[in-house]
Amino acid sequence: MKEEKEKCCCTGKTKKRTEQEYKDLCNRLSRIEGQVRGVKKMVEEDAYCIDILMQVSAITSALNSFNKVLMANHIKSCVKENVQNGNEEIIDELVQTMQKLMK
Repeated sequence: MKEEKEKCCCTGKTKKRTEQEYKDLCNRLSRIEGQVRGVKKMVEEDAYCIDILMQVSAITSALNSFNKVLMANHIKSCVKENVQNGNEEIIDELVQTMQKLMK
């Protein structure tokens, strides 16, 4: 279950997520965490470089998928609510974030 939340280290903003969104994001992160532990074990066991690279590629894809889901949720909730409340600065924040993600 959700524990007491600390503010994000970057913006200081927080977001209340639905239980389903919270579970989905945490499940995705847990799978990614397991993949990273698997790669660490491969390195420790002297696995072949190409095998490790393929697993790292899978992790990268999983992180990109996580970002897509999180971005979609952000647009459908945070951005939508802010625009509806007359705060269009959220659009500039979104554009800046997307520019950083597309580097």
